[in-house]
Parts: sequence; structure tokens; C-alpha cells
Amino acid sequence: MQHDEMIWQVINHQFCSYKSTITKSKGANKDKKQFCKHPYSTTGLCNRSSCPLANSKYATIREENGRMHLYIKTVERAHSPKNLWEKIYLSRNYAKALAQLDEHLQYFPKAQIHRNKQRLTKIHQYLLRMRKLKLRQING
Repeated sequence: MQHDEMIWQVINHQFCSYKSTITKSKGANKDKKQFCKHPYSTTGLCNRSSCPLANSKYATIREENGRMHLYIKTVERAHSPKNLWEKIYLSRNYAKALAQLDEHLQYFPKAQIHRNKQRLTKIHQYLLRMRKLKLRQING
């Protein structure tokens, strides 16, 4: 069984190899922003709700070789880190991909579903621009 809160306490207060801190200094104020470099992070921010290490129920969308994949962390596979993330191929059609996302994440928190939908939109637009540029290069 994973203890999410205990893992977050260690990561937040002691050491996390994915955490990077940027300090903005404006006068007497020193504003610290913490970012997460973990490949499965949905937001890129280092906080409790968006940490892929400290959440046993977590999902993210990644792009590999021009295809979108939904990665879902399953607690039942925690004993085997190699198989911890379930990989689901998403359709290239945006509407179908949204439907797949709704289907697979129906029991997840609403905030996490919304973050993943935003990430899906961003990656889909990125892939469309890539395909258009490639067509322009081919056609001259």
C-alpha cells in the first residue's frame, strides 16, 4: 500500500531529484517557484496535487513519435515499478480522444481530468502544427 502523504512529506521537505527551484528577487521580496522535471508531470509545477510520485491515483498524457498516449498509474502494480503505468493509445481524432479520456478517467478527481484535457488540447494542437509544417516541407 502506498502512503501518499508520507511520500509527499519526504519529497517536499527533504529531497526530490526532479525538483528545481527558481528564485525571483524583487526588492525585499524573494519569490520562490518550484518546478517538477518528472516526465509524467501534467503541469510542470511541484505541488502535492500534481506530483506523479506522491499520488497513487494519477494520469497524464504524453506524446511519443507523433502519437498521444494516456498513462494511468495503477496502485495494484506498485510492487512492480516497470509495470506501474498503464499505457493507453488515444485516437488522432480530437473528439474521440476526449471521449476516451472521459471514459478512462471517470473516477478521477475533476481537477485532474481538467488538467489532462488541457494537456490533450495542447499536444493535439502541437501535433497538428507539426504535420502542417512537414506537409509544407514536402510540397515545397
